[in-house]
Amino acid sequence: MCGKFFRAAMYAALMLLWACLPRLASAQTPSPLQEWQYSSGIVLQRLFEPNLPEWRIIVGAGEEVRPLYEGSKPYRGQAGPVFNIRYYDYAFASTGEGLGVNLLIGDNYRAGVALAYDLGRRVADDYSHLHGLGDIDPAPVAKLFASYVVSKKFPLVLRVDVRQFVGGADGAIGDVGAYMPLPGSSEKLAMFAGPSITFADHLYMQKEFGVSATQALASGYPAYESHPGVDAVGLGFSATHFISSHWLVNLDAAVNRLHGSAAQSPLTQRTGQRVLAVSIAYSR
Repeated sequence: MCGKFFRAAMYAALMLLWACLPRLASAQTPSPLQEWQYSSGIVLQRLFEPNLPEWRIIVGAGEEVRPLYEGSKPYRGQAGPVFNIRYYDYAFASTGEGLGVNLLIGDNYRAGVALAYDLGRRVADDYSHLHGLGDIDPAPVAKLFASYVVSKKFPLVLRVDVRQFVGGADGAIGDVGAYMPLPGSSEKLAMFAGPSITFADHLYMQKEFGVSATQALASGYPAYESHPGVDAVGLGFSATHFISSHWLVNLDAAVNRLHGSAAQSPLTQRTGQRVLAVSIAYSR
């Protein structure tokens, strides 16, 4: 009975989810938004709809409310364009996933590489807490990713990725996550939810959460040495309502909690982080 429900719900949802739903341009900066939310449903398409169209295009605009930076107490809202262009199941350009190609493609898996971006962190955004620490410059991010669907009867998606910052925050971070369609999905409404855990190396953790001796003198914070390990654990929810055959509204919400050195850092004002993103888009 459960298998029949999921097959019916996923068929209806995937007939409508032509491509990864677009997210705001700021999405690649590490945030409470789960990494799997940038590509939710994509790996399921080939399993349920093997005859993909040559081009899938979604364009629109959205608004996102999220912390100023990892561990901050203040939040900010940011509006911007969203887009997603896909050529078969081979290449894509997206405000959520970046510019990439799928190198391994199967009925229930995909793996590839992408070039994304990180917006960095500016002292001017929160001078009272970041003065003396210096800016973290925007930088490109190289990404390896892979997704796997357990089966049609049990469409649980497992996803892993590793992201290497080229400048800016430096270092590397990775995510292990899972998500699946929720009961209540229909021809007009598609919903996904799932958890993830984020790991980071020493270089990234020290740049984001550490305080060097020089920074300690300039900022008044005590010197702090970060350690590699778990950066955060979180839970995400995505929902898409199709207003018509071409217009859709998408909502993404997520919460996470910083762990380890990220939670213990003197720079961290709040360990619990939340994000809400809403967009409206046109698909063809």
